[in-house]
Amino acid sequence: MTTAQTKTGGAGAVGTDPLSLIDVDHVRFYVANAKQAAYFYAHTFGFNISQVADLTTGSRDEADYLLTQGNIRLMLTTPLTTDHPAAEEIKLYGDGVKDVAFTVFDAEAAYKRAMSNGAVSAAEPRTMKDDIGSVTVASIKTYGRVIHTFVSRTGGYDLINVKKGGALMPGFKPFDCPLNAYNAKHPCGLKYVDHLVGNVEEGKMNYWVKWYEDVLEFKMFKHFDDADISTEHSALMSKVMASGNNLIKMPINEPADGKKKSQILEYLEWHNMTPGVQHLALRTDDELHSVAALRNRGVDFLSLPDTYYQLVWDRVNKMLTEHGHTAVKEDHDRVKELGILVDADDEGYLLQLFTKPLQDRPTLFFEIICRRGSQSFGKGNFKALFEALELEQERRGNL
Repeated sequence: MTTAQTKTGGAGAVGTDPLSLIDVDHVRFYVANAKQAAYFYAHTFGFNISQVADLTTGSRDEADYLLTQGNIRLMLTTPLTTDHPAAEEIKLYGDGVKDVAFTVFDAEAAYKRAMSNGAVSAAEPRTMKDDIGSVTVASIKTYGRVIHTFVSRTGGYDLINVKKGGALMPGFKPFDCPLNAYNAKHPCGLKYVDHLVGNVEEGKMNYWVKWYEDVLEFKMFKHFDDADISTEHSALMSKVMASGNNLIKMPINEPADGKKKSQILEYLEWHNMTPGVQHLALRTDDELHSVAALRNRGVDFLSLPDTYYQLVWDRVNKMLTEHGHTAVKEDHDRVKELGILVDADDEGYLLQLFTKPLQDRPTLFFEIICRRGSQSFGKGNFKALFEALELEQERRGNL
């Protein structure tokens, strides 16, 4: 992130690329009951329920709850009228991600550039303003139900103030919740969105890869085929797309042929055969602390067989030694006790762990990830991870 980007955090910067993405502004979920969902995420994942826009603030068609932790901003939106578009989507897909919004210098300019690159509009530019400042938003459609909203900010609504806890946009008010004080004393340590993974139909991954290259001017960061991500029963293929400055990473998955049903196909079948965001990877600087805190709060994580840890340390430390890196510093016994996965590449290592689905439909989940140099996605863990996922699919009767 450049100094100019850090200082501006809003619209109007001169001579900047319209599609220079500054940050994940927020991720909007459509949910059946935002108030109840907000308390779930606050209790289990340590998010603060920071702000709200609802009937009491003059919002007549939807209720919005802003959850914050570190530089993560999740927006939970519930329709208050039957003709709100979220009402139909919740019926079709259940709770899930609708919008991955990006902070840009000028939302209207970003929208126009994306449209000229071949985007389809989801919402034309509009500006909300009051005495504090202004927020301009404009949206385009991407795979399935998902949209991307460009957000530019001025005055008291600029990104710097938002990161400090300032109002997200006009119409929001602070939310007083005892859980916020508890979470301040018992932090989970989640810092920001590391990446967001989308599941698309079989045969459409390359279509959406090209879309991100053409429309948002992303580039391919890494790719994995069915030889990398497969077990005896199922497989998938994945390509990781990144913004020009590598700040935003969005892997795209599609199912591959296998003896049984892949987790991608399971997602699609329980998501009305519609592509969508499968999981958010949330970054922490201390995987052991974060996973322990989340487990204590009742978060359900995937379970790995003990045999995983009989092999992982030799594999990981051999890779680190070959490339001149120090061995994994985290306590090995504690890593095993917490069920954390470990992987390494030529740049360093990472620790990661995946939750089970966050709602009754086996669709959306979170990943908790800590990077010690590695910029990969845990390729060495794919087989163990997918075998764990298949055990859960079998329990659900969906393998």
